[in-house]
Amino acid sequence: MPTIWFCVVAVMVAVYVVLDGFDLGAGILHPFLAKTDAERRAVLASIGPVWDGNEVWLLAGGGTLYFAFPALYAAGFSGFYLPLMMVLWLLILRGISIEFRNHIDSPVWQPLWDAVFCGASALLAIFFGAALGNVVRGVPLDASGYFFLPLWTDFSTGRNAGILDWYTVLVAVAAFLALAEHGALWIAYKTQGELERRARRAAANLWWGVLVLVVLITLASFSIQPHLKESFGLRPWGYVFPLVAVLGLSMMKLFSGLRGFLGSSVFLTGMLTSVVFGVYPLVLPSNGDPALSLTIDNAAAAPYGLSVGLIWFIPGIALAASYFIYTYRSFAGKVGPQ
Repeated sequence: MPTIWFCVVAVMVAVYVVLDGFDLGAGILHPFLAKTDAERRAVLASIGPVWDGNEVWLLAGGGTLYFAFPALYAAGFSGFYLPLMMVLWLLILRGISIEFRNHIDSPVWQPLWDAVFCGASALLAIFFGAALGNVVRGVPLDASGYFFLPLWTDFSTGRNAGILDWYTVLVAVAAFLALAEHGALWIAYKTQGELERRARRAAANLWWGVLVLVVLITLASFSIQPHLKESFGLRPWGYVFPLVAVLGLSMMKLFSGLRGFLGSSVFLTGMLTSVVFGVYPLVLPSNGDPALSLTIDNAAAAPYGLSVGLIWFIPGIALAASYFIYTYRSFAGKVGPQ
């Protein structure tokens, strides 16, 4: 049962990254791709019906984590308290920038909220990437299952590392480029005219940066976290997940429009599932004493609660998925002139 819930949490996170990832990427790129107010409105219209709904999957992932792995939830939210508060404020700023932008027609008001939308989206991509890097690298868990991390120390990856070190910064940059690429492919799929052409060019250029960073973080991850090599060595079938990422990366290069965007979605899913498979059965590795790591067994809730929760979870998530399918089908196609 803990393994099932481990997979459920992984799916929640992957769905959130794929869905909210494209509107984060659109936020990062829209000041650079959209040259006029009408084009900026078109970018916002492409995500307008779905951006807030996409964040439901972040709440669903957090709620599932709280229910299934309370020890991980408690340790993670206490150890990462500062960056989590920063993420919360960035989510708030990003939301109000979308909602407030068109309330006043002013040469100062709209550019201000455009800058806030871009900045908050970019920082969220960077923070989420750094968080993923911390999970792979490990944190200094103590015997009670808690830890504390400063924002940074000397940028080394040892036991005294901070939230930011050379490895987590590398993963953060990779996440930034990958989500920017994801957003460019979404804009190219949803818009038309010169804006679509700019988005296609941006996606083609960003692809090379994503390729380089994927190679670098793959090599660095296996060097930083020995458990990755052990996981893939014990279960070679897990190499299917990196192959899925390679397939998605190839689709991003070969196709544009909807197929290119789907390739980006496949790539992000393949990368995240590779990480999940690599750290399993750990949910939060210790970068000091491996025996102190949180696993699916010592971090999970009681088996009875997990069994009952699964009975309620299945119809609930099916209802949410049905709503999302309906929403995306209702707003399919390119956005019109704004």
